[in-house]
Amino acid sequence: MLPRVVRTSNALQLRPARRLFEEFFALALDASVLVVVVAAIYFPGRYLLVPALGWLLDALNVDDAFALPAVNLLQAIILLFAAFAGFTVSGLASFLAATQAITAGATIAIGFASRDVLGNLVSGAFIVLDPTYNIGDWIQWNDSEGIIEDISFRVTRIHTFDNELVVVPNSELTANAVTNPAAKDRLRVTTTFGIGYEDDIERAQSVIVETVLANDDIVDRPGPTVRVAELGDNAILLDARFWIADPARSDFVRIRSDLTTAVKSRFDEEGISLPAPQRELSGAVATTRVDGEH
Repeated sequence: MLPRVVRTSNALQLRPARRLFEEFFALALDASVLVVVVAAIYFPGRYLLVPALGWLLDALNVDDAFALPAVNLLQAIILLFAAFAGFTVSGLASFLAATQAITAGATIAIGFASRDVLGNLVSGAFIVLDPTYNIGDWIQWNDSEGIIEDISFRVTRIHTFDNELVVVPNSELTANAVTNPAAKDRLRVTTTFGIGYEDDIERAQSVIVETVLANDDIVDRPGPTVRVAELGDNAILLDARFWIADPARSDFVRIRSDLTTAVKSRFDEEGISLPAPQRELSGAVATTRVDGEH
């Protein structure tokens, strides 16, 4: 009878290992079904439906600020639907339900980790629906500026004038003041010029106004104005204000530069000085002679 007892004991020892192998095989099979289902749904949607939507929005001349997020949203919906269908068909949903403690812990961890992501998603929705944000706009925020290149539901990509690509969380743009100098059809530009205290203020103002009006890129109405802004330490500061149409950052910089150059030339012709900053140093220097040294 001893050999039978030994065989029974071996069988009992093999059952847990066999059960573990069967469970692992079933789990691997379900995972394979998940991958196949997700691929069968995601790839056709990603490479057929998404381009089709992009083509349709382009044909309808929908603004890029709405079209790009709409395309990204469709892609995200396709991925979520593919994942949901894969878990449902593969049977992995029942496996996750059987491990409720692990699932609950993972849900809590994901919830804490995704707080900022959800905040950016909400902010992205507000930015997309806000007509003042558009692809190609020149914006300024937090001492930074650039051209909006792309708006997604999590971040906004901005191309700076130093040829850098800045990825800004959407929550940062919605939580801070953002200036869009090109939002309106006209932009007022202020440029400061300094003249000497011995120069004729009225003549200098007339020269600046004449130079502004001679620039074809500056609108005549509203007309330019020149006012005394400050009596500085070394110069009288004059603020010249004028308007440009269809403002863009490149035009803004070019027009202001051209005007400054033209005013400098006219000042030289009229004998009006552009004083340079000066500093006066006062005090005394004391020296001490040490015996034996020269």
